[in-house]
Amino acid sequence: MSKISVLYQYFIALPILVVLTILCAIITIVAIPWKNSWWLNRIQAFWARCYCWLFFIPVKVVGTEHIRQGQSYVFVSNHQSVFDIFAIYGWLPVVFKWLMKKEIGRIPLVGTACKAAGHICVDRGRASSGAESIRAIEKQLTNGVSTVIFPEGTRTKDGQVSRFKRGAFQIAWEVGLPIIPIRLDGCYEVMNRNAKMVTRHPITMTILPEMDLHQFATMDEAIDAVRNSIVNYA
Repeated sequence: MSKISVLYQYFIALPILVVLTILCAIITIVAIPWKNSWWLNRIQAFWARCYCWLFFIPVKVVGTEHIRQGQSYVFVSNHQSVFDIFAIYGWLPVVFKWLMKKEIGRIPLVGTACKAAGHICVDRGRASSGAESIRAIEKQLTNGVSTVIFPEGTRTKDGQVSRFKRGAFQIAWEVGLPIIPIRLDGCYEVMNRNAKMVTRHPITMTILPEMDLHQFATMDEAIDAVRNSIVNYA
């Protein structure tokens, strides 16, 4: 990576993004009464898109026709990089709530904004947290509001899709909502979990057809089917 690119990332892109993050967080906190509004979602999407634009990362979206307007979903995606968040937040054309790890909720201002927006923070080390998360998410998933979950639980170490945990599927099963798998390609190349700098590389977000978990005999069969749809998509 050239010195010019390093200087640009540290002294131009990052300062701009810090300011935009603070502004977006403040707007989100102030706009609590409108947390499910489309206009607030678009402001948050603009913030996320700026991360890709300022690092010159092109994003291509495929499959938006699979989303039915007014229908709530549980979206599940493979987890390659922090840029997964920016791609989904910026380009997924629905109002949704993240199911995120509790550590994010502790980040000053950002954590407060996430809670104000209705995102759910999960304590993965506490057994009762899963049931509490389901109850919290159930209250949110109405009138077309959806949730997005990374069922791997953490970013991939090698670019491969890891085993899926049951949480996202338990929510979809109990709330009675269809799952839409999302496949992300390119985010690992942009910035894997060990990278210190951003690498310019195109990202493709593919929205796959919805799946009704109750068509499967068991939860494990449903989980395998959803994971395979992401892994084997070509």
